[in-house]
Amino acid sequence: MKPLIVVPDGFDKELFSILQKETRLDIFPKSKLSQEELKNILPKTHGLIIRSATTINAELLEIAKELKLVIRAGEGTDNIDKKLCTQKNVKVANTPGANGNSAAEHAIALMFAVLRKTSEAHASIKRGEWEKSKFQGNEITGKTIGLVGFGRIGQTVAKRLMGFEPKVLFSDPFVQNCDMPYAKKTTVEEIFKNADIISLHTPLMPETRAMVNKSFLNLMKPTAILINASRGEVVHQNDLITHLQEKKIRGAGLDVFEKEPLDKNSAFLTLDNVVLTPHLGASTDEAQVRVGEMCVHQVKEFFLNHKLLNEVKA
Repeated sequence: MKPLIVVPDGFDKELFSILQKETRLDIFPKSKLSQEELKNILPKTHGLIIRSATTINAELLEIAKELKLVIRAGEGTDNIDKKLCTQKNVKVANTPGANGNSAAEHAIALMFAVLRKTSEAHASIKRGEWEKSKFQGNEITGKTIGLVGFGRIGQTVAKRLMGFEPKVLFSDPFVQNCDMPYAKKTTVEEIFKNADIISLHTPLMPETRAMVNKSFLNLMKPTAILINASRGEVVHQNDLITHLQEKKIRGAGLDVFEKEPLDKNSAFLTLDNVVLTPHLGASTDEAQVRVGEMCVHQVKEFFLNHKLLNEVKA
């Protein structure tokens, strides 16, 4: 029996077509499934390629008796119960670095959108208004930028911003040495005290869940902005909403949230000093091709050559 591979969260069409042409694998013909469709096919599934929409939890793992491999088409694997996968002998892998440039660029795009109020100005002019004086913004040049998390994406952000001559501060317990002379390692507290722009690039772990709460937000300068294109749960949303409502900080740019999709009644939607995007960090054509290529290669290596690439352990 050929291994059945299912791609429930969507996939680059061209790469999905290439995957389907692999005669030694059985590829489920749809590349985007509803939760109900996924549950129906899971008992026969040997391999899953998921993005952020599907959560691999106890309910799904109980159904997926034949499952051998879950590949996260991206880097973060917090939507996979890795401990339970280990118990059930299901291997977990990701595609490190494939979407890093897109995520870094999106964080920078949010910085500019908040500083220059571009989304508000766009909405205003679409309404037929011309409120030039209302949307006076700020430059990024020469500002102090604090990066909380200095892995692949954080370092890419720093490199891409160097043309703007910023002062870069970073904090990361896993990065001891940095070969970038313009980046200085410091504490998270010092970043929140001194940075004009704080951008979060930390993975979601017990230590980082709700890490950015009122204690850290209270340290921020009233002119500072917060950018989060990492994981929504890193920020205590209610604390941030309060600070934005009370104008204790200048603004925020958010691509990720505690619960996604964002609740239609969320207070974020009432604020004029926040820019919101629907988890677009990896949503570029280029990133999806790179991620897809890695996934296709990893599936073939695992099921056809018995090699596990980019394993993520619990």
